[in-house]
Amino acid sequence: MNKYSSNGRLNRYRIEWKTYVFKLGGTAHIAPLHCAGVLFYMLFLRFGGRKMNLLEDLKWRGVVYQQTDEEGLTDLLNQEKISLYCGVDPTADSMHIGHLLPFLTLRRFQNQGHRPIVLVGGATGLIGDPSGKSEERKLQTTEDVERNVQGIQGQLKRIFDFEGENGAIMVNNYDWTSKLDVVSFLRDFGKHVGVNYMLAKDTIASRLETGISFTEFTYTILQAMDFLHLYQNHQCKLQIGGSDQWGNITTGLELIRKMASEGSKAFGLTIPLVTKADGTKFGKTEGGAIWLDPEKTSPYEFYQFWINTADADVIKYLKYFTFLGKEEIEALEASIQEEAHLRKAQKALAEEMTRMIHGEDALQQAIKISAALFSGDVKNLTAAEIKQGFKDVPSYEAPAEEELSLVELIVAAKISPSKRQAREDITNGAVSINGEKVTDTNYVLTTADRIEDQFTIVRRGKKKYFLIKY
Repeated sequence: MNKYSSNGRLNRYRIEWKTYVFKLGGTAHIAPLHCAGVLFYMLFLRFGGRKMNLLEDLKWRGVVYQQTDEEGLTDLLNQEKISLYCGVDPTADSMHIGHLLPFLTLRRFQNQGHRPIVLVGGATGLIGDPSGKSEERKLQTTEDVERNVQGIQGQLKRIFDFEGENGAIMVNNYDWTSKLDVVSFLRDFGKHVGVNYMLAKDTIASRLETGISFTEFTYTILQAMDFLHLYQNHQCKLQIGGSDQWGNITTGLELIRKMASEGSKAFGLTIPLVTKADGTKFGKTEGGAIWLDPEKTSPYEFYQFWINTADADVIKYLKYFTFLGKEEIEALEASIQEEAHLRKAQKALAEEMTRMIHGEDALQQAIKISAALFSGDVKNLTAAEIKQGFKDVPSYEAPAEEELSLVELIVAAKISPSKRQAREDITNGAVSINGEKVTDTNYVLTTADRIEDQFTIVRRGKKKYFLIKY
């Protein structure tokens, strides 16, 4: 009997039921009420008393979009610990949060004892993936790609554990692709991938009208070669990628089927596109992408992005991006209904993500900056923290050697439009220096008003901050 048939769950219980009855003594003379009680107990063990397995957890989190063979992958994961991979092309010297979900899914496999292979595409990055693009990518130089590879590899080392029995493996496809000559590529690989097969791929078909170069046309074969190489050299049996990678993943499976040993079997799994409830693009702000590089997006900005998540999105993102368990997330979901003003779910999301990408120290610094800006008590911030928290506020370069009249300063810095308005604002208590109200229109700023001799923070009203730099 196939316990995974269309009526698989019932069949499983029939098998377990017969075994259970037999162990009771092989008799079928059991009272109906007793039968119902035993069946209820079995159902409790199956659904209420057992922790979800890996694929069930991924489905609960909503991170499974497509699978090439769900039943086969389920059986494989039940039988053994596997090696699996996910890759990224180094199109910039940093990843952004749009890259995270496939890699965090890969990390979930590692947490369950499987070995992740993390691929940074030094070769494919020189070619350009046409997936999701309506026009040709601009080719990068070898030097740019090498620099980008180094930056991205450093970020991936924060996400994965590279030590221990199932420690992650970091690979670069340039290491094997660069050794291949054109004739070998065409004979050994191109011969196994038909043009009609490639034209049927959405990624390529969508570009036929606008045009696609032979360079980008061959990208899917290069990525397929990666899967084959990892299958043959690292026993890699599963590739994970974004939903736009389905065509590339299935080409890899086709190459493995044709070129690996007889009976070879591998699998593909894709992750859904991350969306926002309001229809705007995830991972973008008015300032641009949210990068993992702290020089591009500071830990404070990173923290603020997550803590400003809408109630409609926050539970989905907790499931997607954090390693919090089902009970913890459901408790946070309940808090939205019962005490939304406390924003417990958003705080948990921001803390988990900032800690993961930037570390505990950066998280505590981001929390400190956030609290200071909310309360207005900014005098205890360090210069480094001010650089993060006040990165986007209006600023003014003041002469370092001079003492400055407050009235003249706030007019020169365009905090107030005129001296008359400046005096009125000061008199009314609307102006603060480093968090302290100043009501004296004759006040003169000295070096004592500078934080680490670099900054003075001026606030007009409750929310309008200005940064004076020396």
